[in-house]
Amino acid sequence: MIPLKGIKSWLGMAMVIQVMLFGMPIGGNAQSLEGYLDLVVQNNPQIQAAYTEFEAAMQQAPQLSALPDPTLTLSAFGQMIETRVGRQEARFNLMQMFPWFGTLSLKKDVANLMAEAAFQRYLDVRNEVFLGFSEGYAALYELQQMIRLEQENLSILETYRKLALNKFSNAKGSMVDVVRIDIKKNESATNIRLLEAKQRPIQVLLNSFLDRGMEEEVLPPESLALDSLKATGAIDSLFDANPKLVKLERQRESYETQERLAKKSGYPMIGIGVDYSIIGRRDVPDLDMNGQDAIMPMLSVTLPVFRKKYRAAQKEAELLVEVAGHEIQAVKNTLYSQFALAEYDFSKADELRRLYQKQTETTEQAIRLLLSGYSNDTSGFEEILAMNQDLLMYQKGIATQIKEGFIAQSKLTYLLSKAE
Repeated sequence: MIPLKGIKSWLGMAMVIQVMLFGMPIGGNAQSLEGYLDLVVQNNPQIQAAYTEFEAAMQQAPQLSALPDPTLTLSAFGQMIETRVGRQEARFNLMQMFPWFGTLSLKKDVANLMAEAAFQRYLDVRNEVFLGFSEGYAALYELQQMIRLEQENLSILETYRKLALNKFSNAKGSMVDVVRIDIKKNESATNIRLLEAKQRPIQVLLNSFLDRGMEEEVLPPESLALDSLKATGAIDSLFDANPKLVKLERQRESYETQERLAKKSGYPMIGIGVDYSIIGRRDVPDLDMNGQDAIMPMLSVTLPVFRKKYRAAQKEAELLVEVAGHEIQAVKNTLYSQFALAEYDFSKADELRRLYQKQTETTEQAIRLLLSGYSNDTSGFEEILAMNQDLLMYQKGIATQIKEGFIAQSKLTYLLSKAE
């Protein structure tokens, strides 16, 4: 269904978002996040419910802007009433009431504004679901990277074990070194099993967003793109186009229109109708208008004398306008704080990722030197294992910070999303 034709773009300060909405390619044959989000839109029940609610809201305007149904009254006389020109046999009365001028258009405006608010709520629900799926998708990336790093570490430890056994065989090393390596290998193997077990709850989470079988495979990404993000414009208007705020703005406009509608509802309704009487012929010669049916135009006016209900309706709409104003300010404050926190999280993740990359390079260099010294009997194997654990920690840290940075970036994109 095409959204309301009257949905307008919310104007504010220029805002440049140098990030595509949650979209980035991944290597191999794995489906892209963008492709999964397409499936989310098609299948997610929360999104479908929000859109159906919008469609239902669109059905209000034709109902509220229609005239009241006309009234048809039929009277049949048990005993004919004699008149000069004949007996009155039956009587029909048709009446159509018309609300005060402009009332129906105001009702239509109220319904359309509430439908626009429902559409903005749908957009916000969709974006929130996108954000939730993206967070789970990033967690799946981190998990796969952790498993890969542990597997690589296990392979490295096996190489170290062969080296230690070789030195022990040549009576140049201690069997303790081999035992230490076995301990680390057991730890790494256990970590791999635990990480692999963690895949299922993440898969279940992602499949719940897709509304499909919980055992369906969600292919993990090989990489997550971290792009620079820039938002420009005055802080007071930075989120004016956010669907949350646009929804509340439309609601406030609707309440303001309801206030005017309540005032017009206190004006009279005008009814226009016709009264038609069937007259039988009299057995009288040369009687003027003998048996001629009677047609009588009618005009009626309602008398809205009970004013208390109209004043209460106006006051209710006025208070709802005030409520909407408070809600708009509260949402703005929340968006500001969330934006500041997401900006910090993105910056923090970027700084830590750079640090861990440098530490990884330095640690790898140190391990090479220690291995050379171990071969020449100038360093102990315990120090090599400690350095290797530090290296694994930094490598895992890189994967974690990529995930954290991507989640922060997705939150920023969500917060700076625009109404459609």
